[in-house]
Amino acid sequence: MLDLNLIRNDTQKVVDALQKKGHTVDFTELLQWDQERKAKKQSVEALKAERNKVSGEIPKLKKQGQPVDHIFQAMRELGDKITESDKEVAELEGKINDFLLALPNMPDDDLVGGEKENNEVIKLVGEKPSYDFTPKNHVDLCVDLGIIDYERGVKLSGGGFWLYRGLGARLEWALLNFFIDEHIKDGYEFILPPHQLGYNCGLGAGQFPKFADEVYWLEGEEDRKKNRFMLPTAETALVNVYANEIMDESMLPLKLFAYTPCYRKEAGSYRSEERGMIRGHQFNKVEMVQYAKPGESMVAFEELLGKAASLVEKLGLHFRVSKLAAGDCSASMARTYDIEVWIPSMGIYKEVSSVSNANDYQARRNNTRYRDSATGKPQYVHTLNGSGLATSRVIPAIVEQYQNADGSVTVPEVLRKYMGGIEVITKK
Repeated sequence: MLDLNLIRNDTQKVVDALQKKGHTVDFTELLQWDQERKAKKQSVEALKAERNKVSGEIPKLKKQGQPVDHIFQAMRELGDKITESDKEVAELEGKINDFLLALPNMPDDDLVGGEKENNEVIKLVGEKPSYDFTPKNHVDLCVDLGIIDYERGVKLSGGGFWLYRGLGARLEWALLNFFIDEHIKDGYEFILPPHQLGYNCGLGAGQFPKFADEVYWLEGEEDRKKNRFMLPTAETALVNVYANEIMDESMLPLKLFAYTPCYRKEAGSYRSEERGMIRGHQFNKVEMVQYAKPGESMVAFEELLGKAASLVEKLGLHFRVSKLAAGDCSASMARTYDIEVWIPSMGIYKEVSSVSNANDYQARRNNTRYRDSATGKPQYVHTLNGSGLATSRVIPAIVEQYQNADGSVTVPEVLRKYMGGIEVITKK
């Protein structure tokens, strides 16, 4: 949620910033509601002050033997006015809140406007693999090796699902254990959150109300605000752990990570290059989140980016890091860098991690604050997140970049200890 004070005091700055994300907004109505609310609150406070003053006079009048029935009648009428005024203030506050909740986050000043076409590649790591044989795509490799069963995954659950089998399941589990060990080594706290979350979590993370139709809702409750949904990413849970709390400053920066499956509708038609595991309704991911003080969130961002990139580099994969243009950042984020791994059969890079800084946008929505030791006053934290990593695109990259002429796949060295020392996956 954006700071209403910023909108009041520097309206054009906010308009221009949101325009970089392709979001056109007119704050005229919002500012009018804000003025009306201020006037109404002042009026109702005056009425309440008058009621308190007269109420304090009643015992004195009674003691003097003077009649007070007419005063009670006036107080009842005054009470009705106060009730009605409070209702009007609440309605205005609701309209203001709904307006603010619908706004995306402002991009950081250094981001360029526009969409994907304005993304900037800032780093290339490793070299594209070359082959002295005709390489296969990951779908054929996984099927031939018997490590992924697409056919039976579809039979069980429909399009966008698959089965990990045998060494495929072990490779998936090896990746997850590698990621988990790396984060624990770096001092992050391991979290296993619920997979079903309340509406407040989607709202606090900035995914609702706009993207409420993009998650899987549990049936049985018509009112979504009272219902639960399947988490689309562990970020949705982790950034809400301290919602409506004031944290001690000594807790910051707070570093958390979680392993969960992620459940997404992924609406729309599947393009040919997204077959196999590239895009699905359920996939595994390890997610990192930090809570930081405002002045330290860029340091946290660089740390998360370095951690995510190091995972891909230790796997020995060729990848790049891209700084996203404002319009390609998600609605909740002020800046995002994508780590994109090379998929040889597609001839393109695919995102395996997005590292993002929401600044105080999520914290304002879910009211997560810390008490500043210098001033003693509560301040909003900054929240950051980064995939570390999503596996459904890492495995295609591994099997394609590490494939051999005989159709086997070499296991990245860092994963072998998690696979009982297996160095090569061969066809049974």
